[in-house]
Amino acid sequence: MEQKVKELVSWLQKQVKEANVKGLLVGVSGGIDSAVVANLIKRAFPDNSLGVIMPCKSQSDDQTHAQSVVEACELSVMTVDLTETHNIMFSNIKQQLEHTESFNEEKEKLADANLRARLRMSTLYTVATNHNYLVVGTDNAAEWYTGYFTKFGDGGVDLVPLVHLTKGEVKEMAEYLGVPNEVIHKQPSAGLWEGQTDENEMGTSYANIDRHLKGEEIPEEDRKIIEEMHKRSAHKRQLPPAPPK
Repeated sequence: MEQKVKELVSWLQKQVKEANVKGLLVGVSGGIDSAVVANLIKRAFPDNSLGVIMPCKSQSDDQTHAQSVVEACELSVMTVDLTETHNIMFSNIKQQLEHTESFNEEKEKLADANLRARLRMSTLYTVATNHNYLVVGTDNAAEWYTGYFTKFGDGGVDLVPLVHLTKGEVKEMAEYLGVPNEVIHKQPSAGLWEGQTDENEMGTSYANIDRHLKGEEIPEEDRKIIEEMHKRSAHKRQLPPAPPK
């Protein structure tokens, strides 16, 4: 694990040098993946790294956990509350859709959640431009393979250092890095709505996804769910299609 951390820190330093920028930032959600990235960027750039906490209809303990993460690794931090911005923007869009009689109530919850993710992305890039930093993503191998991220939201980043690590390996790295226990052992959730968890929404477990990615046998029903998510989300892992020149 020590070697893995050293390699990732070195890789992050190389990316910053090649991009000719000054440092790195990450959105700190209170979850385990962003906690690991927070520690990695602090090690890579002790004086030029930043955590950005962005509450927006967040779960009650998310901001508390995010704060404990940055304090534990002594990462510089700023907080941008996006609740009011989101409420105004989503309300305006919804009103116009209703005005044109095209509002789809069944898609409201998902559209609301995705807008939050994309507002956070816009916030991170605005802050990154100010500091001349790169935006570091938090998606792990399981999330990347299944497409369990918002396109141009939490998937809209410059670097993805955890993309080859299973959820289990991210947990091991978190323990090595000294991430607070309450963050390591909390139920994985994107914080989209009250009671939402990643595994309930996906219909399978991270343990099964990890085993599938390692080529191990898992129940056929779970394999089908995972492969269907992978197929359905292919567009998220590619550049926008263009016609032949």
